[in-house]
Order: sequence, then C-alpha cells, then structure tokens
Amino acid sequence: MNRSSTDDRAVANREYNVLFLCTGNSARSIMAQCAIGRWGRGKFKGYSAGSHPKGAVHPMTLELLQELNYDTSSLRSKSWDEFARADSPPLDFVFTVCDRAAAEQCPLWPGQPITAHWGAADPAAYEGSDEEKRRFFFRVYRELENRIKIFTSLRIEALDSFALQDRVKEIGKVKLPEGRE
Repeated sequence: MNRSSTDDRAVANREYNVLFLCTGNSARSIMAQCAIGRWGRGKFKGYSAGSHPKGAVHPMTLELLQELNYDTSSLRSKSWDEFARADSPPLDFVFTVCDRAAAEQCPLWPGQPITAHWGAADPAAYEGSDEEKRRFFFRVYRELENRIKIFTSLRIEALDSFALQDRVKEIGKVKLPEGRE
C-alpha cells in the first residue's frame, strides 16, 4: 500500500470539530450542536458557544431536544472564549447561526477553520402563545438540521479548501420550503 492512499484514508476517517456560534448560546447554536452529533456521528464532533452567553440553555430548547430524544444533561451556555484558548480542540469549521454573532469580531480560532454564516431566526425572541413558540422552535431546529444533513453528506476529503468554503457558504442559504415543518 502506498503512503498517499494511507494518508487519504486517515483524512477520510478523521473526526472534524465544528463550532456553532450565536450571541446567547441558549437556543440555535445548542440545537445545531445536538443535530450534528446525531447526523455526523463518528465524522463530526459538535460544539456551541456564544459571544455573550445567557448562562443557561433556553427551557424550550431543552424541551424540544428532549422530545427529539437528545441527551441534554451536558448542555450548557458558554462563552466562545473557551474555544479560542491554545488548549482548545482545533476547529475545522465555525458556523455562525445568528446575524449578530456574524457581525461581531470573532476570536482567532485554533486550527484555522473554514467559516460560514448559517443564519436562522432567533426562536428565543419569538412572540406568541406557548404552542406558537414551540412550533417556531421546531421550525428553526428543522432548518438547522436540514443544513447539517447536507453538510454531513459532503465528501469533505474530495474537496479542496476553496470548494469546501464555497459549499458551506451555500449550505447557509438553504431554507425550509414553506409548510415543511
């Protein structure tokens, strides 16, 4: 076996670290962290953080994730500073999921990750009845999950960094069709 095919297999079999960012780290980024853990199991390890973390995960986020059979016991709202330290896991991808975090000056991330903006509406800011809020949380989750399914199906090892950067940016533009909740 030649060295390059061994190197190609090692790249193909490695686990990629993905950080999802929003401002409060209480809803969208937490949902995305869970979804990538499910859909990218063994290939992607998900993390989440916020530029100004709320300090607690939104109760409806926890309720939704529990209904979808996610283990929520280790979820917490945390600062993006945890991922900018030298001893942090090297990041392969960093995705902002809210417009405010995308506009902020991000720290320098270890590992020179590929970045993209995957903006989604803020379910924590949604006004309505409890049932309307639940539906809205679920719609935002489904939008993020849909993007994550597309992302985790990419053959990353077959794309050069420029093509990969373009693909992850395009994925951030994917929306759910109306009525698909």
